[in-house]
Amino acid sequence: MALQLGALREALLDAGASPDKANKAAEELASYDAEIASVRSDLRLLTWMVGGVYAVLVLFGVPALWLLLRVASKVGALG
Repeated sequence: MALQLGALREALLDAGASPDKANKAAEELASYDAEIASVRSDLRLLTWMVGGVYAVLVLFGVPALWLLLRVASKVGALG
């Protein structure tokens, strides 16, 4: 027997669905639940990756911008 959501199966049986239909519906919804969990974990990984990219940009971008502005002010490029 595949993974099922027991409460859903029981609710469907109480509502008058046949046991076969209740089993199939519970199995299908359980498979969707597993797929959603997989998408959530992928999204969590992507969130951390984007945060890492921002951290690298701040770590290297701010000093580079400061150096660029300092050089531009020395050569009179800022006016």
